[in-house]
Amino acid sequence: MKRKLKPIFVQQSLQEKGVRLFSPLDFQRVFGVSLRATQEFIKGHCDDLFLKVRNGLYALRADPPPEEAIANRLYAPSYISFEYALSRYGVIPESVYAITSVTTRITREFIVNNKSFTYSRVKKPAYRGYRTEKRRATTVLIAEPEKALVDYLYFVSLKRKTLNERLNVRKLNKKTVMEYARFFGRKSLIKLVKEIL
Repeated sequence: MKRKLKPIFVQQSLQEKGVRLFSPLDFQRVFGVSLRATQEFIKGHCDDLFLKVRNGLYALRADPPPEEAIANRLYAPSYISFEYALSRYGVIPESVYAITSVTTRITREFIVNNKSFTYSRVKKPAYRGYRTEKRRATTVLIAEPEKALVDYLYFVSLKRKTLNERLNVRKLNKKTVMEYARFFGRKSLIKLVKEIL
């Protein structure tokens, strides 16, 4: 028997299950319908029920996920770092509106709902130093404060970012900062970290 999905049922089911971001495969698993039925339903409700985050990734318009969760799922593997994380931890005084993340994939930028999501590539040995945090029943991956600083300084050492002169590193664990810096295998980064600390 073919199941007919009703928009209100779909919205309630996704909210009850805590599914804030989903792919067509996720949708199929939740509702037990065919790929074709899934694609037709999603396509038919992108104007009213769903927000298209990018091809193959959707969210409920009525209950959108936190931007940090979108950042993690938009381009995976990734974790939030750099200026966005440094601002959250009070290491830089400025507010940061773009969500900045680390990835092992090629560097990319996406615009979703007029919000910028940027991803900068690091080598696999340096892809570490992040933790999970809960955001409105969603798990988010974000760099530890020390790692966010090292990720940022790595790109400063490459001359791809400008050094913020107002870094507040007093509360950071200096030993941890140095440990993370060594994973990048870059002498100019170690030198810069020593100068900053």
